[in-house]
Amino acid sequence: MGAAEAEDLERRCDRAMELKNQGQYDEAAAQFQEVLTREPEHARAHLGLGLVHCFVGRFEESLDELKLAVGCEPDWVDAHLNLAKTYAMLGMYDEARVEFNRVLELHPDHPEAKKQLGYFEDLG
Repeated sequence: MGAAEAEDLERRCDRAMELKNQGQYDEAAAQFQEVLTREPEHARAHLGLGLVHCFVGRFEESLDELKLAVGCEPDWVDAHLNLAKTYAMLGMYDEARVEFNRVLELHPDHPEAKKQLGYFEDLG
C-alpha cells in the first residue's frame, strides 16, 4: 500500500470516528467497513467498528471486532482498554481482569485500568 492510499484510509477512519461520535452509527459502520475492505488488518477501523456494534447492542460482533483490533496491534493500550471495558459491561469479569491487567503491563500507571481493577477487588 502506498503512502497516498494509507493517508486516504486514515482520513476515512477519522471521518468514521466523527460519525460514530455524532451517533450516526450506520454511516460510521459503512466507513469502517470500507477501510477494512481495503486494509483488513486496520486496527483502528476494527476498534471503531467494535465500538459502533457495542453502542447499538450487537455485543458479540463488538467483541469480535475489538479482539481483532487487539490482534492487529497487540501493544495498543486503547484496544485492550476498550475490550476490557466491554467485557466488564457484559459481566465477563474474568476476561475484563485479564485485559485491564494487560493495559497495566503496557502502561503501568494507567489510571482507568487501576480504577477498574479496584472495582473487581470490591466484588471479591
